[in-house]
Amino acid sequence: MRLLVACLFCLLLPLPGHAQDESQPTGTIAVEDSAVQDAAIAVRIRDILTELGGYSDVTVTVTSGIVTFRGTTLDTASAARLNELAGRVEGVVAIENDVTETTDVVERLNPAMDRFRARLAQFVAFLPLAAVAVAAFLLVVFAGLVIARMRQPWDRLAPNAFIADIYRQILRLAFMIGGLVVALDILGATALLSTILGAAGIVGLAIGFAVRDTVENFIASIMLSIRQPFAPNDTVEIEGDIGKVIRLTSRATILLSFDGNHIRIPNATVFKSRIVNYSRNDERRFLIDLGVAYDTDLAAAQALALDTVKALPFTLESPEPSVWIEELGDSAVIIKVAGWIAQHETSYLKARSEAWRMCMAAFDTEGIVMPETTLRVLGVGSYGTDQETAFPVPPAPQAEPDLRPQDVQASDEAALERIVNAEREELSEDDLLNRETLRQE
Repeated sequence: MRLLVACLFCLLLPLPGHAQDESQPTGTIAVEDSAVQDAAIAVRIRDILTELGGYSDVTVTVTSGIVTFRGTTLDTASAARLNELAGRVEGVVAIENDVTETTDVVERLNPAMDRFRARLAQFVAFLPLAAVAVAAFLLVVFAGLVIARMRQPWDRLAPNAFIADIYRQILRLAFMIGGLVVALDILGATALLSTILGAAGIVGLAIGFAVRDTVENFIASIMLSIRQPFAPNDTVEIEGDIGKVIRLTSRATILLSFDGNHIRIPNATVFKSRIVNYSRNDERRFLIDLGVAYDTDLAAAQALALDTVKALPFTLESPEPSVWIEELGDSAVIIKVAGWIAQHETSYLKARSEAWRMCMAAFDTEGIVMPETTLRVLGVGSYGTDQETAFPVPPAPQAEPDLRPQDVQASDEAALERIVNAEREELSEDDLLNRETLRQE
């Protein structure tokens, strides 16, 4: 009869609701109270806390299946963990957790000291393996440095010392990364390599944006040293600056102007600019303009100018000189005459000057008039035609033209070349140009 009543009572009890605290045990509560079961629960919980450690100041009491915790722990998380442990013990009806976090300085520092000792012992035990990894890294890096310092094959593969040094830097970096991979593999930490390389890539990208002009200039230096668009002592024009090339450095191209001034142009500007190399070919054409009167026999004037230029001792036979009518000016017909010289032996400026002088002398001898620009002034007041007639301007006496050709040797260019050679000898190591290197177009 008593068993039947207990069963009916259990059936009439309400099921546990969803509002119950998650830290509390769930299930039905037995009708009978057992002191033996309470003692067993307390002993079981105490044994668990003893094995876990850190709960030496926690006391456990169990009454009618209700577990009560009192005392202190090192942190709140440890106190909250008691609810989880007690809730898993069979027969626990409810949990009263009165455990607080301790404020005792000694108790809080002891675990930290224990952790420090444990990590120190682990580090000491790890030292032999770390020493092997460091030795492997240094061995690989040392091998890379030895190979990079060899003159061959890098000097043979590279067009100049600058590119050879870049090859060596790339080789050193490759061996350094290889040594790092070997060391991390010995330590069992190869997963860190991707993190290290990723961080290095991000840092490199940020630095690249910060020094974009410097990076652009460096890349331009590499391209110019490979292409070799000019050689030492070449006369070039870059961005409107004309001069002889002294050297190409890793940062700039240095020219010597015809006035003896240094012109330093960043390599990034040189690489993007239009470069005119006047010394690439020995043959160079000079042009002169001659103005003759409109009533002149233009065919005879052209033939005379052409014969005069052909007769000059410095004019090349091939390519042949040429002459043509360029334009009809305000007071004269402009005839343009072209001739070719060997510019490494003949001065371009002197040759053009001498061609002008000889053509003017030939025209004077043959009576070909080279008129000046005529301006007609109106409204000059009291100074009229009568006064001009009353005071005629006597013609200036004409001297006999000198038809002997003058010296047009490239003496000025030779003097500049000596200056360039002297400066190149002073800093020969800081030069990326090589005259023997095949210049690529």
